[in-house]
Amino acid sequence: MDDLTRLADEHLAQALTADHGRSAHLFLRDGPLRQSVIALAGGARLDEHEAPPAASVQVLRGEVVISWGADEVTLRAGQLARVPRERHDLTAVSDAVVLLTSVTANPEPVVVYDTRR
Repeated sequence: MDDLTRLADEHLAQALTADHGRSAHLFLRDGPLRQSVIALAGGARLDEHEAPPAASVQVLRGEVVISWGADEVTLRAGQLARVPRERHDLTAVSDAVVLLTSVTANPEPVVVYDTRR
């Protein structure tokens, strides 16, 4: 079991000392399900990127803005939102930690053993 409070503390401390102001950790991988803690120093940004087939972001600490096209949403600690299914970016308004839950299009590769002998 992972402790989100510990992960948030740890990665926020790393983000605050990193040149790019970010630290992330993928801590759960179960088939197509992924959960990651992403910490950003205030003002740091995850540049525009593609969206997974399905995802949500929950703010554990601070405040962030998700922007896509001409739209944006501001989220504060305790708030949860669906990640837009189009290219988007994420900017930390203040020092922030988010929990990203995503579903990828491809589950873990299936290992097939040839049992014919």
